[in-house]
Amino acid sequence: MTHRCLYLAGPDVFRPDAAEHGRLLVALCAEYGFRGLFPLDNTLPPELPPPELARRIYQANIARIEACDAVLANLDFFRGAEPDSGTCFEVGYAVARGKPVVGYVPEGGSFAERIRRRHPQSVGAGSLDAQGWQLEEFGLPLNLMLSVPCRVVVGDARAALEVLRAEMAGGGSDPAAPTQ
Repeated sequence: MTHRCLYLAGPDVFRPDAAEHGRLLVALCAEYGFRGLFPLDNTLPPELPPPELARRIYQANIARIEACDAVLANLDFFRGAEPDSGTCFEVGYAVARGKPVVGYVPEGGSFAERIRRRHPQSVGAGSLDAQGWQLEEFGLPLNLMLSVPCRVVVGDARAALEVLRAEMAGGGSDPAAPTQ
C-alpha cells in the first residue's frame, strides 16, 4: 500500500505526555501503512508572542490538513460533554475540502446516552439538559454535524485505523459515509 498521509486531529496535543503520545500515534499509523502527521510536530519559534504563535499554529495545521489524504480524529468528550472545539473545526475543514474523516469515541451509544452516562450532572429531566435545553437524539454517537459527514468508530485509534485502511484500500464503503 502506498503510504497515504493522515492528519491526526484531537485534543491529544493537550495531554501531559502529548509529545510521546503523538509519537505513539504516528507509529501506530505506520503499522497500518499510513504516514501520520501530529500537530505538535510543527517547528515554530517559541519566542513568538502568543497571538502570533496561535496564528502560526493555525496556519501550520491547515497546511497539514491540506497535505494529507484523510483525517483521523479523536472525537472523545473533552472538558465536558462535547469533543474538542479545535478538533471539530479541523474535521469540518477537512470535510469541506472533500477529505475522508474517520473519528473515534471510546464507547457506544447515542450522543444523549453517552452524555447521560459520562456527564450525568449535565442532564435534566427527560430529554433536556440541566439548563432545560433539548438533548440531541438521532441515535448517532455525536452531534449530527460530526456523525453524518464522518465515519465514527467505537474504540480507539487502532480501531479507527483498521476501518480507514480497509476503506481507503477499496475494501469498504466511503470513509466519509455516516456510521449508523
